[in-house]
Amino acid sequence: MLDIKLIRENPEIVRKSLERRKSDFPLDRLIGMDKKWRDNLQQMEKLKAQRNKVSLEIAKKRDEAKIKEMKKVNEDIKKLETEVGKLESEEREMLLSIPNILHESVPDGAGEQDNVEVRKWGKAEKPDFKLKDHVDAAIALDLLDLERAAKVSGARFYYLKNDLVRLDYALMMFALDHLVSKGYVPIEPPYMLMRKPFEGAVILSDFGDVIYKIEGEDLHLIGTAEHALAAMHMDEVLDNLPLKYAGISPCFRKEAGAHGKDTKGIFRVHQFNKVEQFIFCKPKDSEKYHEELIKNAEELFQKLKLPYRVITLCSGETGKVAAKTYDLELWMAAQGKYREAVSASNCTDYQARRLNVKYLEGSKREFVHTLNSTAIATSRALVAILENNQQKDGSILIPEALQDYMGKKIIKRK
Repeated sequence: MLDIKLIRENPEIVRKSLERRKSDFPLDRLIGMDKKWRDNLQQMEKLKAQRNKVSLEIAKKRDEAKIKEMKKVNEDIKKLETEVGKLESEEREMLLSIPNILHESVPDGAGEQDNVEVRKWGKAEKPDFKLKDHVDAAIALDLLDLERAAKVSGARFYYLKNDLVRLDYALMMFALDHLVSKGYVPIEPPYMLMRKPFEGAVILSDFGDVIYKIEGEDLHLIGTAEHALAAMHMDEVLDNLPLKYAGISPCFRKEAGAHGKDTKGIFRVHQFNKVEQFIFCKPKDSEKYHEELIKNAEELFQKLKLPYRVITLCSGETGKVAAKTYDLELWMAAQGKYREAVSASNCTDYQARRLNVKYLEGSKREFVHTLNSTAIATSRALVAILENNQQKDGSILIPEALQDYMGKKIIKRK
């Protein structure tokens, strides 16, 4: 949520950001609604003051003309109260859907072709033998069953088997241990959230095609631990900033907008495990911690020896909640291209305003900044390992960083 004072006093800042995002958000309508709300509120307060004055006069001397005047004033106040309440509700709905202000360093652009590469790590190459895609490689080693999952749950679900299960959990413990060693507090959050906290973390009108709603209850399955971590300190005043969390959880996503995309395999699925980084900090520090978050993710994939590149999302690709986002894309050898595996965002005070999370700056209460980043989303890391670490005989080399967790160096068919 944006500060309404910013919209009132500096609408051109907001307008410029919307233009850069290629957003059709009706800013002028919001500004007009806000003015009407303030005018009606002012008129209502004047009428209440008039009512107080007339009430005193009636108390001193019962005057029929004054009683009639009081009746008219009360009717006008009731009408204005209804109008003010309606406008306030509509204005809040609009404020909950307006995108965050883009950081000045975000490159302008309309689509993914306009994202800017920041750096690469590792050698993106194919071996001199024919690679199997991750599905065929896993099935050949009896690590994956998609047909039975489709039978019992439908498309985009899976049964992991044997060493792929252990590799999935090894990745989570590897990421969690790495973050804990850096001072991040491990958190296993609730897997469901009520509407109010969820609405504080995301724009529900946009996220509706992604999240699962529990029928008949005010509960939604989380799409990432970020949502629960952001809401963890709702309506609180924090001290001892920064607060750094490592959330570990399953994630549930409808992927309703992904028809026809990655329908085969475990790259884009309805359920997966993830370790998520989340930071609450003072505004002056958020850019520094944004760099820290992407660095943490890079360190993990460097230890796994998986080639990647980091890109800055352009204005048209940056999510509405974020002011700036880095994506880390892993090299998928069988696919011959980089694919998104990590998203690291600085959300400035946007989520904090929605969730009412503040800190003390002297005697004043100010909104914190929030930042989030994937550490490891295991399904996508598994795809990268199955494709990049595949051997000529079909076996899979386990990254050295995971071998102690697995108790072995290679995955072969039993």
